[in-house]
Amino acid sequence: MERRASETDVLRVHTPDHLARLRAIRSPTMLDADTPVSATSLEAALLASGIALEAVERQGFALVRPPGHHAPADRAMGFCLLNNAAIAVRYAQAELGLARVAIVDFDVHHGNGTEAIFRGDDSVLFASLHQWPFYPGTGGPGTGDASTVNVPLAAGVGDDEVLAAFEAEVEPALVAFAPDLVLVSAGFDAHRDDPLGGLALTVAAFGELAARCAAAAPRSAAVLEGGYDVATLPRLVAAAHEGFTRPPKA
Repeated sequence: MERRASETDVLRVHTPDHLARLRAIRSPTMLDADTPVSATSLEAALLASGIALEAVERQGFALVRPPGHHAPADRAMGFCLLNNAAIAVRYAQAELGLARVAIVDFDVHHGNGTEAIFRGDDSVLFASLHQWPFYPGTGGPGTGDASTVNVPLAAGVGDDEVLAAFEAEVEPALVAFAPDLVLVSAGFDAHRDDPLGGLALTVAAFGELAARCAAAAPRSAAVLEGGYDVATLPRLVAAAHEGFTRPPKA
């Protein structure tokens, strides 16, 4: 299907200047060391954000690129032009009447843009499990607050450590927050074969993380973030998709 995020959708999250800069791109260039763009990049980003809106409406999984979780309100960063998850959250609140939304980000990289957008907003809980120290350098120990749960993980940790951290730190926050919707920023670069990450998760872990996220609210949805091993990515996405539809393991 094809759906574009509207200007209204985008401007609930991003600044007018940021959108204007993206609209002005006419030829290939680099917005930062990791973010190449061309004249059609904004169109791709609007389509990605639009499918994220569809995902929260249908309780689905938006399989989109470019990803979004590094983009704060005022700029592009780290492959990300528009923050798909943030745009979907504000749409859910404004148009679907879902007042309290939790975002769980299990990409190997900290979702710094998403955190910055919602920091201090008590209607949105942001929880991120990520490798640290690592790009983008945020989300380290002691950086949480009442609406932010950062779970930094050492390089090399695997399923048991990550699931234990989720149970100890993320699940209690979700229970206390009681969200109307859990939106998952589903990155798969924490898999042990991914070329850009240093964690060691297996396929099964992504299914279990998805199941635990879905169990935390009456509605759930997901949007794709990272994942750069094309040989394993389809299996990882399939495992998470299955996990969203089953109870978590005891």
